[in-house]
Amino acid sequence: MRIHFIAAIAVLLAVLFLKVSALEFALLALSILAVLCAEMFNTAIEAVVDLVSPEYHPLAKIAKDTAAGAVLISACGAAIMGYLILAKYVMPYYGEVLAMFGTASDIGTLVSILIVIIVVIVLKSATGTGKPLSGGITSGHAAVAFSIATAVSLNTRDPLISLLSFSLATMVSHSRLLIRIHTLREIIIGACIGTVITLLVLQLFKMYA
Repeated sequence: MRIHFIAAIAVLLAVLFLKVSALEFALLALSILAVLCAEMFNTAIEAVVDLVSPEYHPLAKIAKDTAAGAVLISACGAAIMGYLILAKYVMPYYGEVLAMFGTASDIGTLVSILIVIIVVIVLKSATGTGKPLSGGITSGHAAVAFSIATAVSLNTRDPLISLLSFSLATMVSHSRLLIRIHTLREIIIGACIGTVITLLVLQLFKMYA
């Protein structure tokens, strides 16, 4: 619910500044309310199942998974609605931001990803945490995923492809959190390292190419 509320606040603030129409605002509000209601029903079902069946039971698992699936479906619907309504307002600005950085070179892209990998390994070695490909003070998977997403964004300069690339990078990073190899802090550090280093390296290649 906390994540849903944060997302709802972000969307409502965006709507305030983008000055969407009344109909568009109503559709966004209904989408947000549908997700929140689905999450509340999910919580209620989980509480009832835990009360009736404190021990593990296959039917209890099905009930919880189905309720969680309903939340996922409603969230996907809200995401689609948000994109269809907000894309025409946000995409032009995002495209202008990508155009400011210019197209990245192929060599610069490869160099930036290699530097990100080296920096991650050096940090893990310096702090004595984790292994080169697992665990440690920073998530190497998140760093490389966001490095690639940044490079793809600058090479294509297409807002939709950029958003999809960063969404994929976020999913890769989230998987490391789900299997408890990294903490949220380590993933955020990795994502920042991958994004910032890639931006800096590609800009240097652009300046001295």
